[in-house]
Amino acid sequence: MNPAKTLFKLLLPVVERGVMAADRGISRVLQPRRRRGQLLLQPYVGWGTPHTVELTGRVLLPRTLKPPRKADPRWRNFGNILRRMFSREVSGVEVIGRLGDTLVRAVSDSDGYFTLTFVPALPLVGGWHEVALSIEGRELAALGRAQVVEQARFGIISDLDDTVLQSDVTSLPRMLMTVLTGNARTRAPFPGVGALYRALTREGAARNPIFYVSSSPWNFFDLLWQFLDYRRIPLGPLFLRNWGVDLLGGHGGYKHEIIERLFTRYPDLKFVLVGDSGEQDPVIYSEVVQRHPGRVLAVYIRDVSDAGTDAAVMKLREQVRGSGVDLVLAADSLNAASHAMAMGLITPGEYRSVLTSVTRPAAAPPPPARRAT
Repeated sequence: MNPAKTLFKLLLPVVERGVMAADRGISRVLQPRRRRGQLLLQPYVGWGTPHTVELTGRVLLPRTLKPPRKADPRWRNFGNILRRMFSREVSGVEVIGRLGDTLVRAVSDSDGYFTLTFVPALPLVGGWHEVALSIEGRELAALGRAQVVEQARFGIISDLDDTVLQSDVTSLPRMLMTVLTGNARTRAPFPGVGALYRALTREGAARNPIFYVSSSPWNFFDLLWQFLDYRRIPLGPLFLRNWGVDLLGGHGGYKHEIIERLFTRYPDLKFVLVGDSGEQDPVIYSEVVQRHPGRVLAVYIRDVSDAGTDAAVMKLREQVRGSGVDLVLAADSLNAASHAMAMGLITPGEYRSVLTSVTRPAAAPPPPARRAT
């Protein structure tokens, strides 16, 4: 692993724990007053089957974040990052969720999180559904979205940082500058990743679901969601980390847990796993392949590391091949697309779209309308 990134990864948990401890100490004193004030309902992305849907969200104090623009100065982006990091959560608030005719209630925990689990009387159709959120006795309301998987050829589980988003991992100063002073419009995807993911999901009636499992904290949900939407990268549920509980289990333990939940919730669905060589993705994914024979179609690892790490990934590739699955260490999105086309996961026409995107990256797209898929 690159030394700069290694140092950053070692320091990040220390900083996160310090921020978490300070914030919790203050919150315990301020919670009663916060509940009496103005609140913000932040729904994340729901997911499930026609019979069960789960949606997580958070109750926070309002924060002022203007819509991102490509011309925003770095100091403004940095200020918004700080506002996200030092979110002011509100516990003990009962949230009401409505999905169709199904009504569910949940109370926010000490970190402001709530989880609504819907069990509809009649099965839901596949696709996106709206979930209305409210707090009894207040005019406050919010609208969430939930992805219901009914029928699909396969699913995609993808990392975000260094897999979809470029993070300048070869230089610690540049990496910090990118992460801390960028926004949803200035952060750049790897060339071709949008075309590749659109090909794998085949957006439309026969859509394959995509799930993003990242080590980023929930505080950055809005930034990541806006980034995906702006760059026309297929939308799907995001599984991020709670700075409190998830830190104790480490990055690898957290990702394992989420992947196991997805495999359990969709027992008949096979998956394509996409990650990068900069962290633990190759190890995690190889363990998933061995633990779940026949459930993984392919593993695509974006090569963002040095030769030493690449050699270790190559050893894992041989282990994975022993289970009948290819682990592709891909220099770019085109390498993964070539393998996916050979397996019949994408069409030749979709491969050509990835080729065009990689060889002639398009300029930043205009702000898109909210997509229905």
